[in-house]
Amino acid sequence: MFCGGGAFEGNDDLDRRLLAEVGAERVVMMPTADAFEEPAALVTTATAWAERLDVELEALMVLQRHDADDDGAARVIDGAAAVYLAGDSSMHLRSVLKDTAVFAALERLVERGGMIVAIGPSAAALCDPMFDVRGGGFTLGLGLEAGVAIIPESEQWSDEALARTRSLATTPIIVLPTGSAAVSRGGQWELIGEAVASDGLV
Repeated sequence: MFCGGGAFEGNDDLDRRLLAEVGAERVVMMPTADAFEEPAALVTTATAWAERLDVELEALMVLQRHDADDDGAARVIDGAAAVYLAGDSSMHLRSVLKDTAVFAALERLVERGGMIVAIGPSAAALCDPMFDVRGGGFTLGLGLEAGVAIIPESEQWSDEALARTRSLATTPIIVLPTGSAAVSRGGQWELIGEAVASDGLV
């Protein structure tokens, strides 16, 4: 699932529904994309969210590339049914996870029918192409969801800037304002809230 923004604050009902769908009573949360900001504060917010939803939360502090190459961190994901990724730096998330043991574990999670939820800029990084907030264009992403690009927190962009970004896209895109979401199930998309997808994607 990809969420436009508002990590662990605005989608409790949707989270409950999707966690029940995969039978997840425990959630692994990675604040990787907030490594240079306040990852501990993000974990605190996630902990309060987990208490509201009555699920167990394990914060997996994969903040740098050597953390992502740790087999122990990968095994934590291998034992999970749901993993949440949050934070504001899509570029850092990409550089930390690309071609690592942790990313391979995320791929295995998808293959066995588990759930990955990426929020805000983290959602952009999991796709290929990846929306690049630095210039409003697109670059190479992690490719966990290939052939589609996510534009998160789109309400922060002017209509002109958003139109320019749309014009640069070479694949379908999903525009996700904060509070909206897009759920992919084997290439079938469910759009929630004010999410808008390119024609033909859904």
